[in-house]
Amino acid sequence: MSVAPPLRDRRAERYTATRREILDAAWELVRAGGLASLTMRDLGTRVGMRAQSLYAYFPSKYAICDAMFDESNRELLRRLTEVEPTLNPVERLHQLARLFLDFCVEDPERYQLLFQRALPRFEPSPESYSAAMDVLDTASTALRACGIGDARALDVWTAVIGGIAAQQNANEPGGDRWVRLTDEITDMFLAHFRRAKDAKNMGQK
Repeated sequence: MSVAPPLRDRRAERYTATRREILDAAWELVRAGGLASLTMRDLGTRVGMRAQSLYAYFPSKYAICDAMFDESNRELLRRLTEVEPTLNPVERLHQLARLFLDFCVEDPERYQLLFQRALPRFEPSPESYSAAMDVLDTASTALRACGIGDARALDVWTAVIGGIAAQQNANEPGGDRWVRLTDEITDMFLAHFRRAKDAKNMGQK
């Protein structure tokens, strides 16, 4: 006796597809005019809907930005978790740094949404922010594998890597003047904190 295939929820499929269309259009508008230029009116025009109809899919412009924030962090996390876990810790940290910076500079508007608070009054929801914390945990885990586990080192690491991305996007978008320094700067960071750790250990003897 054959089993009938499960019934499709076509309404849910259309709802999901429309949300995806709205998000894609939002990215197009942001990349054309910047984050601050995004309006529900322009977005409705782009997808062929009344601006008021968009609220059936997202309760506000900031909810759209929250979904963009969430999917961007999840994409970043996906890329970072593809780094081969069996690499030696130093090479793994190098690869994670390069992947992170490639992600930041390939889409400056996405970078601004994630890391620069470029949209006034936007605060990510706890649900979408959890993906950002997972990204941070990836860096923290990689540093601990290199023998660097204190919170201060993580703060320095995020400041240094974030600074490279900011310099590149602000001064030479699409280029590599600063990102090509990533390996050298990573080695400098490791050397500094390893010296500090060794000095601390010597002082405790």
